[in-house]
Amino acid sequence: MKHLLALAIALTMIGSANAGCGIKVPVSGKLASYDKEKKELKVGEQAITLAATAKIIGADGKETKIEDLVGKEVTVSTDKHNKKGESVTAKKDA
Repeated sequence: MKHLLALAIALTMIGSANAGCGIKVPVSGKLASYDKEKKELKVGEQAITLAATAKIIGADGKETKIEDLVGKEVTVSTDKHNKKGESVTAKKDA
């Protein structure tokens, strides 16, 4: 019985440690610049480092190069905890 209780407590602690993971924070604005060496982009006044697996989506909905989006309005989905950009999506022209 003690082992079962200890296991239940351990599983509860693991679950609470992972609570809130996966929360995304959107950052919208004009993509002012992109530093290829640092993998860092600047949206408005905020500098964001891109994750290695970041997806770059153009206004047409197709994958594109980040360099093609400089000067355009974008939304960057960032991870709440590590602050890295996981996707960059260009806003469609109105």
